[in-house]
Amino acid sequence: MNKIKFPPTLNELLIEFADLPDWDERYELLIDLGKQLPPIPDEFETDENLVRGCMSNVWLVAEFTDAPARRINVKADSDSLIIKGLIVVLMAIFNGRTPEEIVTTDETKVFGQLGLDRHLSPQRRNGLFAMVKRIKQLAMERIAGALGPKTPDPAS
Repeated sequence: MNKIKFPPTLNELLIEFADLPDWDERYELLIDLGKQLPPIPDEFETDENLVRGCMSNVWLVAEFTDAPARRINVKADSDSLIIKGLIVVLMAIFNGRTPEEIVTTDETKVFGQLGLDRHLSPQRRNGLFAMVKRIKQLAMERIAGALGPKTPDPAS
């Protein structure tokens, strides 16, 4: 983990994971990344921000910038170090992207490159996809909000 800075870019993660010969070392890297994840403020640890479908507690929020372009930054925390490491992976995939880019991102390709598709337990994999679903939901809500109110259909 000494090779990459925190937070790592997606490219840095892909290179670092590729350099590790076995899953045990990759698992340790995820734990190391989780140890570096800064906690979110206590006021974000609400039921509304709790990710459904995770066995561990995961609170996830998205901050959006409007200038120069609408971009998302995910902030999350968990009571599990391995899940915190997975949060760092998701941040590398999604942070700094527009809501439109987020909803069209194929995160499964990245999960395959990192070996997460083969080596995570079914419960952790379900939790990982629950976090992805929440991030994409927040992006969709942002897109819908940016489009403004719908005009009534005159035919109705």
